[in-house]
Amino acid sequence: MGRGKIEIKRIENATNRQVTYSKRRNGIFKKAQELTVLCDAKVSLIMFSSTGKFHEFISPNISTKAFFDLYQKTTGTDLWISHYEKMQENYRRLKEINKKSRREIRQRMGGDLDDLNIKELQALEAKMDSSLVAIRDRKYHVIKTQTDTHRKKVRNLEERHANLVFDLETKLDQQDGIVESEGYYNEAANGASNLHALRLYQIHHPNLVLHHGGRFDSNDLRLA
Repeated sequence: MGRGKIEIKRIENATNRQVTYSKRRNGIFKKAQELTVLCDAKVSLIMFSSTGKFHEFISPNISTKAFFDLYQKTTGTDLWISHYEKMQENYRRLKEINKKSRREIRQRMGGDLDDLNIKELQALEAKMDSSLVAIRDRKYHVIKTQTDTHRKKVRNLEERHANLVFDLETKLDQQDGIVESEGYYNEAANGASNLHALRLYQIHHPNLVLHHGGRFDSNDLRLA
């Protein structure tokens, strides 16, 4: 049983439309390649999908430029004339702008002033004043920006310096506290040692008399 005839109309489902496009594109490219090999034909195909993706096929025996040159020669059509005319028009416009700009620069430097009338000279003077104001504003803006940047750098350096000084003072205070604590503990140890010696001496010398408010030193021992 043969295949049914497919109605040619736009496929609404986007996925199915893309699948059909890929299959038929490959089929057309295959036919173009067969024409090139079997018939020594020059074939060029350019295709864009509905998503804007570009595909092309060109016979190996001709380049794209040569193919379009052959098309123009055969049909007598110039594909680039309109584009060339637009390019020429744009070139003339830019050339005229460049000419006026160069003349205005020379006038601002004191040249080409002989052909100007009073109104044109006054207009030139007004343009120069306006340009001078713009230059000054730009200069002041640059100076202000640089000044603000340097001030921020100075503040950051001052903050870093203050933090370093604070850290250093904190470390020094901690070291001083450790030294004082060691001195206190050494003094307490010495006092305890002396008290222990006194008690031992009193045991062996019950007639010992203490001086200096209950404390004794080497003189006490000598007096005893």
